[in-house]
Amino acid sequence: MDMIFGKNKKEQLEPVRAKVTGEIPTWLQGTLLRNGPGMHTVGETRYNHWFDGLALLHSFTIRDGEVYYRSKYLRSDTYNANIEANRIVVSEFGTMAYPDPCKNIFSKAFSYLSHTIPDFTDNCLINIMKCGEDFYATTETNYMRKINPQTLETLEKVDYRKYVAVNLATAHPHYDAAGNVLNMGTSIMDKGKTKYVIFKIPATVPEDKKGKNPLKHTEVFCSITSRSLLSPSYYHSFGVTENYIVFLEQPFKLDILKMSTAYIRGVNWASCLAFHKEDKTYIHVIDQRTKKPLPTKFYTDAMVVFHHVNAYEEDGCLLFDVITYEDSSLYQLFYLANLNQDFEENSRLTSIPTLRRFAVPLNVDKNAEVGSNLIELASTTARALKEKDDQVYCQPELLYEGLELPRINYAHNGKRYRYVFAAEVQWSPIPTKILKYDVLTKSSLKWGQEHCWPAEPLFVPTPDAKDEDDGRTPGRGARCSSVGKKNMSVVCLPCLR
Repeated sequence: MDMIFGKNKKEQLEPVRAKVTGEIPTWLQGTLLRNGPGMHTVGETRYNHWFDGLALLHSFTIRDGEVYYRSKYLRSDTYNANIEANRIVVSEFGTMAYPDPCKNIFSKAFSYLSHTIPDFTDNCLINIMKCGEDFYATTETNYMRKINPQTLETLEKVDYRKYVAVNLATAHPHYDAAGNVLNMGTSIMDKGKTKYVIFKIPATVPEDKKGKNPLKHTEVFCSITSRSLLSPSYYHSFGVTENYIVFLEQPFKLDILKMSTAYIRGVNWASCLAFHKEDKTYIHVIDQRTKKPLPTKFYTDAMVVFHHVNAYEEDGCLLFDVITYEDSSLYQLFYLANLNQDFEENSRLTSIPTLRRFAVPLNVDKNAEVGSNLIELASTTARALKEKDDQVYCQPELLYEGLELPRINYAHNGKRYRYVFAAEVQWSPIPTKILKYDVLTKSSLKWGQEHCWPAEPLFVPTPDAKDEDDGRTPGRGARCSSVGKKNMSVVCLPCLR
């Protein structure tokens, strides 16, 4: 596994034509952009965690039945500083860096003060976001990097804080039919409060301001005060429907006090993140029409969620599907020290990723009996139990065990839907197959090849599609041949129907 995860990848600066086996539909034209870690060692120094690696951009251009691949490292400030120094000098979440180990004690003290409220990395390796006509490489800090989607050239650095008061932001925004971006971020101790901020970036700007950056017109949609000033919840994504937003304040928390002393204590920021299994997960439902949270307190058991799948409204209830874990072991397994082992055999999840469906009543009857189930839908066995203090305890329906990196036909985002496209993941976090799961019939279809590890799939509908699952599922992956174990990137376009 170190062959796949730990080795530095070479750039492919000029497009190279891929060998196509089979036939690509003539209607499938365009460019698939991907992002992820590509460089894990700089000089003699090495990152601790796989998700710390320097961002490598990938593009797969599909044109007239052919596929052309190119890749280029994101020329972030982080990348440039590390390459110039020939070692890691910018900290990442799992790796604390010390720019100059030869500094005297006074210089070290000054460096500590500057890291108390750290200026985070712009190593944007998680996702690609479209904002208006522009594309940005994103991560979970306050920084993004604008990129050229044709050449993969790195353009200007963007700081969210110039437009909205957030220190952290998700790399999984939502888009409405008009192309507006809806995203969330955490504002740490701003005016004495720590808040979760929901904000909207318009797809276009007013006529009299044409040519201006849409980010300058960012609107704060709603804010939710964190239950703890110094221990906000970590979150990777959130859910939306036509009228509501779903946010899970989970007991997977970032300790701000520990984070402020991490540099002087010689530990990474990841060590400041902890799962509190004795705590609850609070379900916040925000009405998009009033821009306010519903007054009822909804909660469920302690869990860790990285990915929301979809959410929709049905007969006075809000249903949302998420991939849940019973602990935070997933992040720990991707430390490179673990990846050097016989990974699939020795590195096992202690909690299998599970697709669960929650149901939340949008109008709670205050006169309902304590202990009564407020969900009366034939489509789900999920429950919402009324409690004495007017809180509602939500019990989910288990849909499927062993999937991650979920995608849907995005035309059904926020609406009732049927199909999930994902990577099949069992007790090892290495995906082995692409999976199509039917949430209605509870059946699944799978595709895989020997020595092939698929990445996150993507669903592309046919131009005249009438059915939700009429399309193709492109997915990038790593493939190892049985002779020589040479690793390469492949794109597969299975039709799971």
